[in-house]
Amino acid sequence: MTGVKTIENEAGAAHARYVLTPWVSQGGRNPPVIVRGEGARLYDDRGASYLDLSAGLVAVNLGHGHPAVAAAIAEQAHRLAYVAPTFANDRRAQLAQAIVEIAPWAEGGRVFFTTGGGEANEDAIKFARALRGRHKVLTAYRSFHGSAPGAGTLSGENRRWPNEPGIPGVVRFFAPFPYRSPFHTRDPREEVERAIEHLEAIVSYEGAANIAALLIEPVVGSNGAIVYPEGYLARLRELCDRYGILLIFDEVMTGFGRTGEAFAAQRFAVTPDIFTFAKGVTSAYVPLGGVAVRESLAAHFDEHALPSGHTFSGHPLAMAAGVAALRAYSDERLFERARALEGELRTRFDALARRRRIVGEARGVGAFFGLELVADRESRTPLVPWQGSASLQGFFNDLLAHGLYVLGRYNVAIVAPPLAIAPAELDEAFAILDAALERLESEG
Repeated sequence: MTGVKTIENEAGAAHARYVLTPWVSQGGRNPPVIVRGEGARLYDDRGASYLDLSAGLVAVNLGHGHPAVAAAIAEQAHRLAYVAPTFANDRRAQLAQAIVEIAPWAEGGRVFFTTGGGEANEDAIKFARALRGRHKVLTAYRSFHGSAPGAGTLSGENRRWPNEPGIPGVVRFFAPFPYRSPFHTRDPREEVERAIEHLEAIVSYEGAANIAALLIEPVVGSNGAIVYPEGYLARLRELCDRYGILLIFDEVMTGFGRTGEAFAAQRFAVTPDIFTFAKGVTSAYVPLGGVAVRESLAAHFDEHALPSGHTFSGHPLAMAAGVAALRAYSDERLFERARALEGELRTRFDALARRRRIVGEARGVGAFFGLELVADRESRTPLVPWQGSASLQGFFNDLLAHGLYVLGRYNVAIVAPPLAIAPAELDEAFAILDAALERLESEG
């Protein structure tokens, strides 16, 4: 035990010396060393606990340490840890069938497995280009679809910049966001009309006959947890149908109960041609992503070679984790629990907004909310500029120091807890959040 203790005590220094941490400058960081998780809590090597109010990176939908998923991974490791994706495998078939059975298509579909969401988005675009024989792809500016060169180009925000010039054929557009309208209106219906007019112009200038697909997050994820105004996604479906463009939903964050349904496609009653997934499919216990394709399109590959492949496609450990996770979602009725969480979170956010003038808007759906922090409510001036050089990292560090982990970017905190979080844990989390907001206000 002494050796283990020594390793744990030295882990922070070893991390700083040998590990490159995503998206941040490496110097001067001193994050806690997390060694255990249970339910909605994380524990560090000193025994301190942290409530996880963002389910990791909006991923650990079941919560940490779910025994059934852990047992399934262990059993599969003993039985078969790897087999090439050219073979059939029982767990691959089980998970693909389970996903198709909760997918939004009456006609059914098929699944191609990847190791993560960014890779899935890249493969979805390859499939769309092969299916349509066109090369252009439309994506929104306020979006994130992954960080590798292909997925990074598909992204619209500043994390795409290091990939530029990137892959050819990606054309961006502005999507509606009434709180910070790119179309100069605060009326949601007018916002939708102007957004569609803008997109029609983009299609006209790019040439509909050149556009294979439109890729969009049905709820904007790390760029603010933005729920599109009513009718926008349905209008996208109509536009894509009119021009023969494939509609692809990036359900990496919204999938597997996050919005209160299996997928956001069902929550908003808009059916894509293709959707991508990751994160919640295994509750992030094993890396896994994938592309689901409706059957009428997937049948194309019965006579044409599928234009992709990966060594770890359909990895048995990930398949076992996914099968167990989907069974747990069903047995524990967690998709329904996310619907209930929507009301519970709204009530708490409303109370928070009444007390704290720094809260501009709390928006969301299911168990997926964004808390936008402002310097002035009337003008809606963000507390720090979006994609600017200023940061609220001190605020997020303050939350962590008081036992609460919240994912944040610029002036937005992403509140997306594990779906099984208890009301008492929410009370505790919001008390910590309220106190931190009070301290942040006092600094201003």
